[in-house]
Amino acid sequence: MSASTLPQGRRAPVRPARVVLHVFLAGTALAWLAPLLWAVFSALRPYAETSAKGYVSWPDRLTFENFTSAFRQSDMLHYFGNTLVIAVPAVLLTLFLSSCVAFYVSRFDFRLNLALLLVFTAGNLLPQQVIITPLYRLYLLTNLPGITASGKLYDSALGLVLIHVAFQSGFCAFVLSNYMRSLPHELTEAALVDGASVWRLYWQITLPLCKPAMAALATLLSIWIYNDFFWALVLISTGANMPVTSALNNLSGQYFTDPNLVAAGSLLTAIPTLAVYFALQRQFVSGLTLGSNKG
Repeated sequence: MSASTLPQGRRAPVRPARVVLHVFLAGTALAWLAPLLWAVFSALRPYAETSAKGYVSWPDRLTFENFTSAFRQSDMLHYFGNTLVIAVPAVLLTLFLSSCVAFYVSRFDFRLNLALLLVFTAGNLLPQQVIITPLYRLYLLTNLPGITASGKLYDSALGLVLIHVAFQSGFCAFVLSNYMRSLPHELTEAALVDGASVWRLYWQITLPLCKPAMAALATLLSIWIYNDFFWALVLISTGANMPVTSALNNLSGQYFTDPNLVAAGSLLTAIPTLAVYFALQRQFVSGLTLGSNKG
């Protein structure tokens, strides 16, 4: 008997499996939120209090002093600017180049169609640590006088932009090509009959239809590139050129580190990624669920 056929005033019996499922989901959500809540709790407490009473204790007072001190001591505004210079061009270039590849392999038939897509996708299967030594030497040998402040590809924002574009384009091309294949071919055929060029087919017809997928990828790319620490640590030597993920090093002293201060700085660095996600939340969810109702 379904819930709709039950007599008025009576509820459907609660199944044990549903109770177990809700308990499991609640426990999983709490396990994921526990480190974040603990970081917020630590960031709001003065270090003198936690050192005297311990972290597992009831706070005497909560304050935002750690947040203001972390923002000021780490010069976080400067590092936010460095990250913006790296992330924005990297995201835009990755989406543009990967959409061009996806358009070519999905809307045109040729013998090496699948092989070309596999080449781009295979780049994501290569561990970053495997190529770091030859890539490091290549960056040192690439001279760019007058283009970068260091005169080389090494220790420059341009070098980080290029490496992010190279590593992220394969995944984006794979996702976009699958989405573009789902678009009706009659659109491009009608445009070709009307004399539209290949560029117009891409820019004015195909690309506007890919906005949900592009928004989802833009959200993921922004978070991945923003949170990158490995490439910045290897390919940047000047501290002032580091992205914001490296600014937390300024909060660590040689002989003493305030963990409450570091927790506050970590929470501050997470704000831009949350802002990007909430700004593109609707497009991100719709992009992830594309094709879920097909078949």
